[in-house]
Amino acid sequence: MAKRIQTFKRGSAERTADAFEALGAKGANLALLASLDLPVPPGFTVTSAAWREAQGLAQGLSQSLRSDISVAVEWLEEATGRKFDGAERPLLLAVRTSSRTPMAGLADTVLDVGMNDRTVETLAAELEDVDFAFRSYRRFIESFAFLVYSVEPSDFEDLADDERETAAWSGPEPSTVEEWRSLIARYLAFIEDEIGETLPQTPIEQLFKVIEASFASWRNPVARAFRVLHGIHENAGLAVTAHAMIFNERDQNSGTGRAVSRDLRTGASRLTGEFGLGGRERGDIGERPETWALETLIEGGDKEGAAIFPADLAALADHVQRLERHVGDAVEIDFMIGDSELFLLQSRIAKRSAAEAIRIAVVLVEEGLIEEEEALLRIDPASLDEMLHPTIVRHADLVTIAKGMPASPGAATGEIVFTADRAQALSSEGRPVILVRNETHPEDIHGMHVAEGVLTVRGGTTSHAAVVARGIGKPCVTGAGSLRIDAEREELRAQGVTLKAGDAITIDGSTGEVIFGTAELQRPELTGDFARLMGFADRARRMGVRTNAETPMEARAARAFGAEGIGLCRTEHMFFEGDRVRAMREMILAPDEAGRRAALQQLLPIQRSDFIELFEIMAGLPVTIRLLDPPLHEFLPKGDAEIAETALQMDIPERVLRERIEKLEEFNPMLGHRGCRLAISYPEIVEVQARAIFEAAIEAGERAGEAVVPEIMVPLVGLRKELDFVKARIDEVADLVAAERGKRVTYLVGTMIELPRAIIRADTIAEVADFFSFGTNDLTQTVFGISRDDSANFLSTYERKGILERDPFQSIDVEGVGELIAMGVEKARRTRPDISLGVCGEQGGDPASIAFFEQTGLDYVSCSPFRVPIARLAAAQAAIRLTRSLRGPGAAKTRIKSETALGPV
Repeated sequence: MAKRIQTFKRGSAERTADAFEALGAKGANLALLASLDLPVPPGFTVTSAAWREAQGLAQGLSQSLRSDISVAVEWLEEATGRKFDGAERPLLLAVRTSSRTPMAGLADTVLDVGMNDRTVETLAAELEDVDFAFRSYRRFIESFAFLVYSVEPSDFEDLADDERETAAWSGPEPSTVEEWRSLIARYLAFIEDEIGETLPQTPIEQLFKVIEASFASWRNPVARAFRVLHGIHENAGLAVTAHAMIFNERDQNSGTGRAVSRDLRTGASRLTGEFGLGGRERGDIGERPETWALETLIEGGDKEGAAIFPADLAALADHVQRLERHVGDAVEIDFMIGDSELFLLQSRIAKRSAAEAIRIAVVLVEEGLIEEEEALLRIDPASLDEMLHPTIVRHADLVTIAKGMPASPGAATGEIVFTADRAQALSSEGRPVILVRNETHPEDIHGMHVAEGVLTVRGGTTSHAAVVARGIGKPCVTGAGSLRIDAEREELRAQGVTLKAGDAITIDGSTGEVIFGTAELQRPELTGDFARLMGFADRARRMGVRTNAETPMEARAARAFGAEGIGLCRTEHMFFEGDRVRAMREMILAPDEAGRRAALQQLLPIQRSDFIELFEIMAGLPVTIRLLDPPLHEFLPKGDAEIAETALQMDIPERVLRERIEKLEEFNPMLGHRGCRLAISYPEIVEVQARAIFEAAIEAGERAGEAVVPEIMVPLVGLRKELDFVKARIDEVADLVAAERGKRVTYLVGTMIELPRAIIRADTIAEVADFFSFGTNDLTQTVFGISRDDSANFLSTYERKGILERDPFQSIDVEGVGELIAMGVEKARRTRPDISLGVCGEQGGDPASIAFFEQTGLDYVSCSPFRVPIARLAAAQAAIRLTRSLRGPGAAKTRIKSETALGPV
């Protein structure tokens, strides 16, 4: 049976292999400090094994556990030279609850356990300080009653106010023994009258009740909700630590502080933190003690520091540095001083921003404390977002008027515009704008490109607005359902506030907030440390990292972030602006093939120019170009005004245009006439796109003096014959261009695997395809039978009720979609061992998904430009962890002990 109680004191501690599971974070860290012979108050921890045992009981603690606790108290009495309920030198305890992972809802700390009507008098005589002793007793009653009896602190405040008026105190609290006794008696009588119980006067019973209530706090609604939200197992359990009280608030020889082993801004090894004296003038209970920066005390010289700091400051610095050397990371320690004696109470990996975390990791590598691999594992890939996008400078005056879903990170401020055309017009005047729509459509892309950010009333984190915004690096908030748009009046209504077009708002795509007015933004700065960390990542990772991009701006941003090519160029995104969309509409509305070809000839030079620029920006890196994918109706006008305008521009009757739109409209377009089905119905589209690609490759290659090898991706293939048909058209065009130009282009033809049938037939399709790119967005839709655009209406409910752990459009569904991808990889490589395999859906930038893709053996991931650094780091971490798991236990080449020391970093 696992031990119920584990003890600790300076120089020794009982610890299990997984101390955090058994002792909770607080107990495990105190045990670590004790084992390092650092000054901690002696104490013991009631382990999570005891908690689990108690869960099976009808009520209370078992008699055997009570006996174990009593034995532990006797041990503590011997260690401290004090007695629980002693007639002299009474022992008082601080009781702290914790679990492996810090979580909301667990019992608050209860101090001064052991106080009663007798020990308060004894302590007052021992310390010669009546106020301190009775103040401690008052604090104990309030915290005990709150935890055990659920008595609100405000009830005691009301009692004290009434007592102050009745007894006519001379100050804000009692100033004589009689006044203190009267107040305490009133507190105890209130508990007995209101709760029907007598507050225990026996210290051991007080301790039993505090531990019982601490155990029970695991089941309270706040704790339950926190566990569901953060995926913490219901049986993970908690531990309760009790240690000897430190009188850190009594006089000028006491105090409290926090010490950090490094300057987090510079990474320099330098004691930083703060310290506050504990002494207060009689009656000034509400006044906070003055606080000093530790670095100021140290740098002010020994004499000045010693005059303020009532303990050995050099010893504190030595303790902190010793812990850092043991852990191999910047640490922070909570400490207390009682009667000039220093005690360490809690330790943890020092909290830091993403920039600080990178700086510390790089410095520790430079100092030889850790290796590059460990530095990489210390950085949360998702935290890099705050370094890649603008953030809001927070202050109390910010007014949030709505909350939506954080769909694309970063913050933006600008004037409200309700149409993409208006966004383009104002942007051309140099005016920053926020595009506000009920939801965005493909024809809004030109407005999204020029806007500072995008806000939609409907949609989720995988809606059109979210996906496009992430791709172009624009902040975006979706699903702000409390907002209402009045298009006719050009007004936005939120919480009783009416905003008009031209009014300023700010959006935070990292939190989902919509803020009134213009907020100050802080622009990102990528320092040399960031570049060094990315260098570590590139040396460690196996998978390549490409980008999803179709505009020069996106491609250049991706190159700057270290992308190794374009894994997905969505050619349809090139057709939604100005003359391009007009030519597309002419092609779609043409009555025959000749008319379609004539319209497509207008697009040929535009496509060729686009591809040339992308090839040149990528400078020899792979560029994967997906042929036209969406259904044709997406290019047609929507709404009466736009339909009328388009009919006028194209010189066709409005009736004819409406008939054509109605004919092309589909009930379920994402599963309809799109992808390779378009290419088979209208081969001329493939031929023009292929010609544009080959001619661009020749011209870009001639300019660079190096051959360009384009990769042509055929979308939505489910049948081998579909790919055969489209590839034959591409090959024919390649031959024609070679004959016309006298130069043959080397090229690859592959497909996007986004249908379950394509997975099942991957071995056959691989006979024709040079590469596969798994399109996880559509593959998730087709596997689950869920529409990506509509899923926000119910997936949040699934997550809340535990049916799904996370949105499968954001992070790969390993058991379903992931299993199919693994099958596709195995089948493809069985047929063609050298086939290139990648992924280009939203999950290509998700760290958890990237870990799965590493295990599956994909060659690369492709993601939006602003997620490239995140993907590079996540790919490195995935490779490191997979390699270590294959080596077996103890394989890490580092001295780091963070998992067994201060918890997961």
